[in-house]
Amino acid sequence: MSLFGKKKEENACCACSQPAPAAESPAAVKVLGGGCDKCNALEASVLEALKELGMDTTIEHVRDFAQIAAWGVMSTPALVVDGKVLSSGRVLSKDEAKALIQKIRG
Repeated sequence: MSLFGKKKEENACCACSQPAPAAESPAAVKVLGGGCDKCNALEASVLEALKELGMDTTIEHVRDFAQIAAWGVMSTPALVVDGKVLSSGRVLSKDEAKALIQKIRG
């Protein structure tokens, strides 16, 4: 039973009642950031890491700050792989990005 006839939010991502980010495709790699030099540098590092790993090199660059906030990211650039935020607030080197991707997709 809910108070005042309101339904409980079914798709909240956690106790904060924020809506969960949209469902991810299984091979999703995203860079979250407004398009600054740091965001572009992270995208380049991730692209090189994916090439070295022999993986699909399609990267989505999310520039909409409402979508970025929906991921719970407060500091950009951020890297999201397979629906998980792996890094935020710093530019990863190619080797750092490669290690994180390998850990997730192992």
